[in-house]
Amino acid sequence: MDTPERLRARPIQAPFHVVLVEPEIPPNTGNIARLCGATCAPLHLVGKLGFRIDEHAVRRAGLDYWHLVEVHTHDTLAEAEAFVRESAPDRSPRTWLFSGKAERSYLEVELALGDILVFGKESVGLPEELLAERQSEVVGIPTLGAVRSLNLANSVSIALFEGLRQNGALAVQRDT
Repeated sequence: MDTPERLRARPIQAPFHVVLVEPEIPPNTGNIARLCGATCAPLHLVGKLGFRIDEHAVRRAGLDYWHLVEVHTHDTLAEAEAFVRESAPDRSPRTWLFSGKAERSYLEVELALGDILVFGKESVGLPEELLAERQSEVVGIPTLGAVRSLNLANSVSIALFEGLRQNGALAVQRDT
């Protein structure tokens, strides 16, 4: 019996840039890295990490897809944003700061290919001063229940796939 082909869409180079500011929990970052590998989205890790990402640590964690992920590390969010803008001069990427304290839903904004999707650390999210300073860029994922916030990896998945959907990037590629 033949194994069916996997459901695939046409790859897009760097459709979105996923930025994690000081991620703390290795399995969350591992799940997000896998998501980035599956969507061709570069992963940017900013600031102090709560774990190691050297080859030995990645191999020990069983992240056999790590080589499929374009990973960049930066000291600051500003450095990450500058790197993205310099690496894609033909695009004018916007930055979207995702927060559980947002007043505007991510569904109310147009996510354009090349945009920068920024998520904070699991314990406290993004810094309050950053959210206050850049209010027009802050969006959140609405929830129905009383939980404080969603898991980081789930939040990145929701945002990234909504951006891909908005831009028609999920059309299934069929062999004819």
